[in-house]
Amino acid sequence: MNQPLPLLGGLTVAQFLRDYWQKKPLLVRQAVPDFRSPISPEELAGMACEEDVVSRIVMEKGGRRPWELRRGPFTEDEFIELPETHWTLLVSDIEKQAPDLAEIIEPFRFIPDWRIDDLMVSYAPKDGSVGPHVDDYDVFLLQGLGQRRWQVSTQPVDPDNFLADVELRIMDDFSAEFDWVLEPGDLLYLPPRMAHYGLALGPCMTYSIGFRAPSHSDMVGRFVDFLMEDSDHETRYRDPDLAAQDNPGEISFDALDRIKDLIRSQLLTSDDIIESWFGRYITEPKPGFVAEPEDDPYQAKELREFLRQGGQLERNPGSRFAYIDHSGNLTLFVDGQEFVLGPQIADFARLLCRRRTFDAATLRPVLGNESAMELLLDLVNEGYLVIYES
Repeated sequence: MNQPLPLLGGLTVAQFLRDYWQKKPLLVRQAVPDFRSPISPEELAGMACEEDVVSRIVMEKGGRRPWELRRGPFTEDEFIELPETHWTLLVSDIEKQAPDLAEIIEPFRFIPDWRIDDLMVSYAPKDGSVGPHVDDYDVFLLQGLGQRRWQVSTQPVDPDNFLADVELRIMDDFSAEFDWVLEPGDLLYLPPRMAHYGLALGPCMTYSIGFRAPSHSDMVGRFVDFLMEDSDHETRYRDPDLAAQDNPGEISFDALDRIKDLIRSQLLTSDDIIESWFGRYITEPKPGFVAEPEDDPYQAKELREFLRQGGQLERNPGSRFAYIDHSGNLTLFVDGQEFVLGPQIADFARLLCRRRTFDAATLRPVLGNESAMELLLDLVNEGYLVIYES
């Protein structure tokens, strides 16, 4: 927290969070010195042709209409037919498809894991862009190949300042305050709702580390759904002391009091229930990345032997791990599941959330602890931890 980081231009994590996070943009030249894109444009296009990969192409020109949005999967012929300029390919959740690319996210884990959404990679030929726009989330933009010009405005965005009849929310009027050209290894941080416009000056690739920002309405709605799962669906509104009234169209204050009491009784809940719900909610995997249980479950002896022979485990790249610590009594959340753990294996849960790969040396304290081994087996057999393949 107190060590200056080249990634942040010599700022400490505490300084960055205090002065920049969700406040103002930060440009860091050579945040990742000598960075070279670990995948090529051709490899990215190949991933965009796969059925289970979320990909899009934005065509400012050369499509059926200005700023046409196309959704994958794509075919090789579709890429061959693209014009030479003015389009962008975007591939989301790429670290879940190519787990080695999670290394790009690793330096940004000074932000809690539950806030990190995904690594998105974009490729654009000359003049490729997705237009001036705003995002609802924080993002770090790491230049991986070629040059991209970024223009940024910190001014509030009028909700009516967007192009009509365009599927994308592209700003109609945009005036830049900052104008930067990023080279490979340069990094730009942008807070939520800050207008920005990226333009490829030639063939280029950008790695975007995006963060989750659940809406209030979604969280409240999901929490109410969670509460309703345990409610008595057979119980009905009752008014055995109903009194006669002059006008049948009136909703009486007695009836309103009953309704208010009913709703308050459902919504007034303990902090423990809110924490349990949030841990489950925020670790739910994205559609398409739900872990699959082992067809032939491991036994403890078998798993110990696998690790002792040099085998490794890794967190399923699509799984989400988090925990809440109450003075040693720890609750681990994995992909929407809840594991209430005692102090004797709390350190193991912290280790699971801190690291991504595990070998016999890392897990030595676990292998001799019956409770920890039981949890490890459960996580492996449910697919939350998987056999590591380098």
